[in-house]
Amino acid sequence: MKKIILADCQAIFRAGTAKVLATDDDLRIIAQCADLDRLLHAVTTFPGSIVLFAASLRPDMVQLRRMLEAGGSKGIVIAENSEGAQVYLQQGFRGVVFRNVTGQSLIECVRRVSNGDTWIPPQLVVAENIEEDVVGTRVRDRLTPKEMRIVALIVQGCKNREIAIRLKTTEQVIKNYLRSIYDKTGVSDRLELALFTIHHRTLAAAAAEVGSKLEAEEQAAGAVA
Repeated sequence: MKKIILADCQAIFRAGTAKVLATDDDLRIIAQCADLDRLLHAVTTFPGSIVLFAASLRPDMVQLRRMLEAGGSKGIVIAENSEGAQVYLQQGFRGVVFRNVTGQSLIECVRRVSNGDTWIPPQLVVAENIEEDVVGTRVRDRLTPKEMRIVALIVQGCKNREIAIRLKTTEQVIKNYLRSIYDKTGVSDRLELALFTIHHRTLAAAAAEVGSKLEAEEQAAGAVA
């Protein structure tokens, strides 16, 4: 049984990753961490683990690598889709996956790293990249501005009540919008919606842009108040 420590501040992505890893009977998640302090504590508490952590937690990479080596653990970096893998491999980590990684590739990465190998993200063929862009673009263009705002907040891990407050509407209105969004994206729940968005670069970029604009608007409103 391979012990897994999973650390990521994005609750939705963390839940989706845990769901994927749970499909392999040889993998067992022993700790889930939402922030850097919990990650460092788990690394110390559970030596000999495979540590799957998001670069967005911004750990001191040199310190973390030394902690992993001291405990006989191996690190796999979850990088943002816009990043490169080479910098993390050069820092001594055994594997890198991106947020748009498929479930099959994620499990293969964990297996290889646990066996002492190094995992480098496989290059997708041009046709697959084009197809992904086509799907993401088509869905992005079908969503209304209000629906895209909701998608952006879903990806951030917000619940319906928080979304309603931030968009100055009611939970029932958000639920109605979600039904329309699910129809347009072909998913059945908020977790699938978040993962679908992350896995399609064009849609993920649009959601990130809208999310940034929302935060800027809220900060501006707070400053005026």
